[in-house]
Amino acid sequence: MKVCVTGAGGFVGSHLTKLLVSLGCEVHTIVRESTDLWRIQKLLPSLNCLKCDLGDVKRVNAYLTEIEPELCIHLAWHAVPGKYLNGRENLESLNASLNLASHLADVGCKRFVGVGTCFEYDFSYGYLSESSPTKPLSLYAASKVALRTVLEQLSQNMGMEVAWARLFYQYGPLENERRLVPSVISSLLRGEVVKTTKGEQIRDFLHIHDVASAIWAIASSNLSGAVNIGSGQPTTVRDIITKITSILGTSHLVDWGALPYRPNDPMFVCANNQLLREGTDWEQKYDLYTGLEDTISWYQNNLG
Repeated sequence: MKVCVTGAGGFVGSHLTKLLVSLGCEVHTIVRESTDLWRIQKLLPSLNCLKCDLGDVKRVNAYLTEIEPELCIHLAWHAVPGKYLNGRENLESLNASLNLASHLADVGCKRFVGVGTCFEYDFSYGYLSESSPTKPLSLYAASKVALRTVLEQLSQNMGMEVAWARLFYQYGPLENERRLVPSVISSLLRGEVVKTTKGEQIRDFLHIHDVASAIWAIASSNLSGAVNIGSGQPTTVRDIITKITSILGTSHLVDWGALPYRPNDPMFVCANNQLLREGTDWEQKYDLYTGLEDTISWYQNNLG
């Protein structure tokens, strides 16, 4: 299968691209010229790669016309940790995404999988299913909701199948060190004290291997519309950190309650993943403990 992947150099995109290559897909990627491709460096000989910003409509459209992909999995978005939620770059990502989807429909792409976020939802509804109301509280989430809404109409009018993979929380090898799990692991490996909240926030974390396989399961299924990607298992931040310290034997290096909860930080976010489990052939490989073991092992071997 000829697949176009945007955002292949990112955390999720790199793992998905590795999976697609292993499955024998003909993978075409579009990545910014400024993107550091360290995550997919070993894969580059197996990829067809256009180094171009998605906002360069002329080059992007010419490339899509040339390759005529059967499937596109769109992950590229402005997502700098700590800066992306309300950055105006979200509007640029939205506009570029609209052009991408529209031109893919023009060149006969059969299926488009957009990647959304659990932050689209109204968190007051507890376990979140695809039918739960949306209530975006950031420009990032609002832009994702807008894109999904337009894609639904585009699908009806242009005949291109559209699915929307809503990601909850991910962790695993190659993640940005500023995120929760790698920041805790890297600090503990350096013998540094981890200052954290009381850790009562409940989250739904899924190992990146399982996230990538879930995106592919959706892409290769007949599902359309939104599909949650999560473990369906609520766990506290405290439990996550405790498991990490248990594996490393560093429980004495955690300062619980040293940090306040962030304003407007939801206390419960968990996916109902019934549609993913019943509508595809996806199977989860890692539970939280084995996933953290795998992640810790990677950082032990790769921490600079």
